[in-house]
Amino acid sequence: MTTVTLQGNEIETVGTLPSVGTKAPDFELVKVDLSTTSLSDYAGSRVILNIFPSVDTGTCAMSVRTFNEKATAMENTKVVCVSADLPFAHSRFCGAEGIDKVTTGSSFRSSFGDDYGVTFKTGPLTGLLSRAVVVVDTDGSVIYTQQVAETADEPDYDAALAAL
Repeated sequence: MTTVTLQGNEIETVGTLPSVGTKAPDFELVKVDLSTTSLSDYAGSRVILNIFPSVDTGTCAMSVRTFNEKATAMENTKVVCVSADLPFAHSRFCGAEGIDKVTTGSSFRSSFGDDYGVTFKTGPLTGLLSRAVVVVDTDGSVIYTQQVAETADEPDYDAALAAL
């Protein structure tokens, strides 16, 4: 369990992020076309998992925009933006924003949040995913993690990108 805050109020997640140096758990997420994607689909690429509560909040939307702009310009790097939002919300947001370089994945019918330890288990966002970043190397090992301490804050983009 990890304790983070939402506007200063403590809330807990179901676990902790995978440790640096371990193999990243495989996952199955639902893409905007309702097909699925998994970590194994990105084998041989570096992957940034941008995890957040909902694309319909300002901070979450900014993280998708920022990673779409910065990380996807990096060689052999894929960005997967993950939330419990339905794929239709991801499609609407990305279409309206012109976001076309990241993949979005909905965890609504998967164990992603539990496997990565990011599902909120207390507080007003119970059941949604906490804000976190996990960077996975080409061999599937975790090379960087950040559990954002205050849910309303943006992740440390520079640190995540520097890990690559």
